[in-house]
Amino acid sequence: MALTTGRRADWLVPLGLIVLALIPVAAGMARLAMLAAGGPLAVGNQRFFSAPLPVVVHIVSATVFSLLGAWQFAPGLRRRWPAWHRRAGRIVVLAALGAALSGLWMASVYAIVPADSALLHGLRLFFGWAMVAAVACGLVAILRGDVARHRAWMLRTCAIGLGAGTQALIQIPPLVLFGEPDDLHRALMMGAGWVLNLVVAEWWIRASSGRSPRH
Repeated sequence: MALTTGRRADWLVPLGLIVLALIPVAAGMARLAMLAAGGPLAVGNQRFFSAPLPVVVHIVSATVFSLLGAWQFAPGLRRRWPAWHRRAGRIVVLAALGAALSGLWMASVYAIVPADSALLHGLRLFFGWAMVAAVACGLVAILRGDVARHRAWMLRTCAIGLGAGTQALIQIPPLVLFGEPDDLHRALMMGAGWVLNLVVAEWWIRASSGRSPRH
């Protein structure tokens, strides 16, 4: 029974994380295609055409982080192929830093468009730096040999990095029922996506804290 449960976790957890990432990954691919095609231009996307590098780095990094990083949370893969886990982990760390730092780059150099707000801008800066800090803590922990702390910080990193998927799920029902939200409610729903992910991550960390760490 325990073996069956472990095998199920090997694909259920990564699959769940990948499903959560599908909406932002698809949106990112569509934006890359739009940039490659040179349009169409609009008020909300003109900034991407005038300075495309940060958004390209962000989309590529976030896609690698979401899809490859999901498999870092499969316990059977970590046990059976520890060398793969370490090599893939290095790529995931670089991708996480690329996604977070390019997000901060965009928040710092792109003008705030009418669809955004000062509150949402502040939230992006806060959670961007929080993701950088979580990656750094996770990296320091594994260099010190503290596997449990490493996993906890990388789980927090994943929670922040997958915020876009949860934000989409939170925003779709109100959008369908009530139409386009105002600036305040949009910012609050975006913030709720990050917070909800972090709450789930903290629950997961505490629920598994009694288990002996295995790498």
